[in-house]
Amino acid sequence: MLSVTRLLTGTASPGDALRYGRFTGEMPAHLLHFSADKKPIVVWNLSRRCNLFCMHCYSDSHDEAYAGELTTGEGKALLDDLAEFGVPTVLFSGGEPLTRPDLFELAAYARDRGLRCVLSTNGTLITPEAARRISRCGFSYVGVSMDGVGPVHDKVRGKKGAYDAALAGLRLCRDLGTRVGLRFTVHKRNLDQIPAIFDLLETEEIPRCCVYHLAYAGRGDRIRSSDLSPEESRRAVGYIFERAQDFHRRGLDKEVLTVDNHADNVLLYLTVQREQPQRAEEVHQMLLWNGGNQSGIAVSSVDPNGHVHADQFSWHYTFGNVRERPFSAIWTDTSEPRMAVLKERKAHLKGRCRFCRYLDICNGNLRVRAESYFDDFLAPDPACYLTDEEIGIAPDSAAAEESARWPAPVQSALGGGVVA
Repeated sequence: MLSVTRLLTGTASPGDALRYGRFTGEMPAHLLHFSADKKPIVVWNLSRRCNLFCMHCYSDSHDEAYAGELTTGEGKALLDDLAEFGVPTVLFSGGEPLTRPDLFELAAYARDRGLRCVLSTNGTLITPEAARRISRCGFSYVGVSMDGVGPVHDKVRGKKGAYDAALAGLRLCRDLGTRVGLRFTVHKRNLDQIPAIFDLLETEEIPRCCVYHLAYAGRGDRIRSSDLSPEESRRAVGYIFERAQDFHRRGLDKEVLTVDNHADNVLLYLTVQREQPQRAEEVHQMLLWNGGNQSGIAVSSVDPNGHVHADQFSWHYTFGNVRERPFSAIWTDTSEPRMAVLKERKAHLKGRCRFCRYLDICNGNLRVRAESYFDDFLAPDPACYLTDEEIGIAPDSAAAEESARWPAPVQSALGGGVVA
């Protein structure tokens, strides 16, 4: 996760992180990306059931009951272990977490154990009573997924009226004083909606927006032909940077972040080098502390059945199950080969990633995309939009020859398009 606003505008500096010793247990939520001990944020997908049918859903959820999900008691045991392990935040996700009757009981329990609780929801099930319970049980933040405005959102989400219901739910939480934000996953089918999403932040007084790049997982893998081309990705991220800076110039307190393509970290650094060279060194330092992709390090997922994964997009590979061993034991067990590689991956990566001069601030990008596209967990991420010249690969070099073994995708030939 890249804190676009804070790094581009200088509202976070190395001194802010150093003030807390860069210890996870001491740092406020907005600085956790820069911690030294890298305790994992846990995405707990506590139910797979969902009342919508989103075209990019990584969990491939349907509106039906799924067998084997952790019970309330098992969930509380998980939360006990996470608290004792020093996990800073639990993100309650799904499917749609509001389909689970014990959500509020579990969130209140997590809060009482000292865990920061975040809710990731499609927003359509937030009634006035649900909004009050969200506020009372201690959710510090509610992220509502928005994939466009009006009919575009409904098309992506697979249900007419989803946009109006989501916006109504967000307003209910916001009006009760719960901090809210938008979660927007960009691809060819909603690329033209980015300006409208940023306008919505302003008109609805929404303080935060996370823009996700498409992850090739679940139904997201089935629509990877609609991923952005490198040129489209770069233009989109550049536009996001511009809107974040514009909010700041006009005194609007908006936090903009991008997620799941760590080439964004490099593009932000290059932007600062060009436009604010006096700040380049401090921004580079913070990007080093951020560390790029943190799957298997400071990001994790526990799926509805208790399996532990490197992130919420990697359900195809599990490190163990919390019914058999505590999360804390699973997460620190580097005898598991993939876990060991994820925690120290730089020497294992292949192709462009291996030779990239910015590997320390990207960390090889999203492994699930590489594995899906090339059928190799250690291959380069096909969604990297940086040029060989930018990342330090000279033509006719050994690095260029190695990189050529992993041809970049040609998305322009794969179809896609804009939702009608």
